[in-house]
Amino acid sequence: MSYKKRLIAGAAAVAAMAMGLAGCGSDANGNASDDSSDGGVVNITYMHRLPDNDGMVLVKDIVAKWNKEHPNIQVKATKFDGKASEMIKKLETDVKNDNAPDLAQVGYAELPEVFTKDMLQDVSEYAEQYKDHFASGPYSLMQVGGKYFGLPQDTGPLVYFYNKAEFDKLGISVPKTADEMVESAKKAAAAGKYIMSYQPDEAGNMISGLAGASGGWYKVVDDAWVVDTETDGSKAVADLYQQLLDAKAATTNARWDASFDASLQDGSLIGTVAAAWEAPLFMGSAGDTGAGDWQVAQLGDWFDNAGKTGPDGGSGVVVLKNSKHPKEAMEFLDWFNTQVSDLVSQGLVPAATTEDAETPEDWSKFFGGQDIMAEFKTANNNMGDFTYMPGFSAVATAMNETAAKAVDGSGKVEDIFSVAQKTSIDTLKNLNLSVKE
Repeated sequence: MSYKKRLIAGAAAVAAMAMGLAGCGSDANGNASDDSSDGGVVNITYMHRLPDNDGMVLVKDIVAKWNKEHPNIQVKATKFDGKASEMIKKLETDVKNDNAPDLAQVGYAELPEVFTKDMLQDVSEYAEQYKDHFASGPYSLMQVGGKYFGLPQDTGPLVYFYNKAEFDKLGISVPKTADEMVESAKKAAAAGKYIMSYQPDEAGNMISGLAGASGGWYKVVDDAWVVDTETDGSKAVADLYQQLLDAKAATTNARWDASFDASLQDGSLIGTVAAAWEAPLFMGSAGDTGAGDWQVAQLGDWFDNAGKTGPDGGSGVVVLKNSKHPKEAMEFLDWFNTQVSDLVSQGLVPAATTEDAETPEDWSKFFGGQDIMAEFKTANNNMGDFTYMPGFSAVATAMNETAAKAVDGSGKVEDIFSVAQKTSIDTLKNLNLSVKE
């Protein structure tokens, strides 16, 4: 699940939650204390942005199970009601004032920025102990320059949603190659149907993930950032989407515009790349149209991706610089992030591989009885290693603006990646970070 602005439609905020424990060494805002309680009890504080809506297993109840089973490590969880960017600003201030929580939820794309602001603690030695509990792709997103700062919680591997009944009517199946995708898309478009969507407002998220499936864009070498957004994978993504746009064989509605929902509800859009966390939102967008006919499939080798997929959204939990108890914080974090069924109830696609997540009944009903969580697990395990750079939000914004020009013909899809290259370098330099060109 993503905690960027596009998930506003998916999870309404609820009143702030905090679970107090007698003798806990933290203040009213959930900030960490400088010492432990009497009797050798270690107190850990955790700030999150999980939905905590009715019908979910609440975070306070998950934490209560831990506290009951671990009397020597007591955890207090606090929900932050606000945007991810607002939470980052609060955490930055709290770290400077030495009263930040031990643990905090941070989006994968935000982690490098938080790292650059010197807010994180290197917990590589502890992360190594738990790496086998998580899919390798999401796990790799918790590091910068080879140092790990926490553990992954949920993930957004890109998959393919399609209406199987409509595909059957057209006599097509999920394409395996780029050429098959173009051919099938043209056949569907001739019948007034679309098996792909080009979403200009998702260029910075979805299109970067598709390109990143075949190779990362950013790495740190000798303390300098190396940027390459114009990879072979990027060129393959640009080529396929440009062919679809030129043939008018893809919808061009912005994902988070009502027109996208309308294209599902009128039955014209019958296939699209989407992040795994979109499943419940997609169901809401489609309404009753196609309910029971939709399926989930892995991406074909459409983007020079050799069976791999890329990330779109998701978040991990980091250990902040001020924590006096990183070992105990990581012990709790590994436990919490492997409470798979509880996290699924929060609408997440867990990054943990310790147990299979069960597909919620209403999801299964919409997707024709398919165990889509099993498909998401496969996608998790097929996720390529991809990391973000500090200030990636500026890059994503520039990509979105450029992507819109390809819709009206004033630009090309390939321009997205050249703009990403320039914006990435400029942003890093503006942050006074070394760039190896």
